[in-house]
Amino acid sequence: MIDTPASGGARDPVLELPAMLERELRAQPRAAGLRLLEAAHDNGLRMTARLRDFEVKDLLSLTQFFGFHTETFSLAVNFLDRFLSKMKVQPKHLGCVGLSCFYLAVKASEEERNVPLATDLIRISQYRFTVSDMMRMEKIILEKLCWKVKAITAFQFLQLYHSFLHENLSCERRKYLNFERLETQLKACHCRIMFSKAKPSVLALSILALEIEEQKLLELTEPLEFLQLHSKISNRELTFWKELVFKCLTEYSSSKCSKPNVQKLKWIVSGRTARQLKHSYYRIAHLPTIPETTS
Repeated sequence: MIDTPASGGARDPVLELPAMLERELRAQPRAAGLRLLEAAHDNGLRMTARLRDFEVKDLLSLTQFFGFHTETFSLAVNFLDRFLSKMKVQPKHLGCVGLSCFYLAVKASEEERNVPLATDLIRISQYRFTVSDMMRMEKIILEKLCWKVKAITAFQFLQLYHSFLHENLSCERRKYLNFERLETQLKACHCRIMFSKAKPSVLALSILALEIEEQKLLELTEPLEFLQLHSKISNRELTFWKELVFKCLTEYSSSKCSKPNVQKLKWIVSGRTARQLKHSYYRIAHLPTIPETTS
């Protein structure tokens, strides 16, 4: 079970950051492998960045459907990108790979009582592979990831940074640094393969830095610089990724993206399947709208 953002006191990044920064480097997707995906031509025979992004959006929809934590989604994306950056996956196998990564993340992050049956996951996703296929794929994924399933994610850095910055705001101003809004922004970034080339700490701080600018939280300038210094992130690196985050969120918030119901999600549940599922499984099945800040 993942800790929620601290509210009773600021977490000390000086104490927590060194270990987190060291661990994040151990579970990074291979940049060279990600670049190969980005450069691949979409001919239906090779894995591409576009196919990867579509798969991640499906995983985001499943995350919302089951009401899982953002950390679960972030971890699933980490598993998927690490695997895709090491292995030549055929497009026809991507669904099995993606769902297996998702199920591994669910079992690593969620409480046991909330973990669905593999049969339910497959049925909802409307894939044609079997539970045995998924179990074999899980084993392959774990072997290729060297069994490193406790990866440090951008979500964990976002929690730490937000907790620290939140305590540097007055009670009246804290509503302007909304964690739910930041979570949704992170989910949007995960749906673009380019952000998997950024270190989790850099992506998390870029999202926060952009939000601080947009909300004009000038009192957080110095605490943000403190986090940047101790995270060993250069101004050039932060500016580069902050600009990409801004572009991504601008596109994400467009009318085309914020209204995904123009296309039916491929895993809409049939009546027969619905009768076999627990009521707690029902969740909204749309890409989340980034919450407005309180005026």
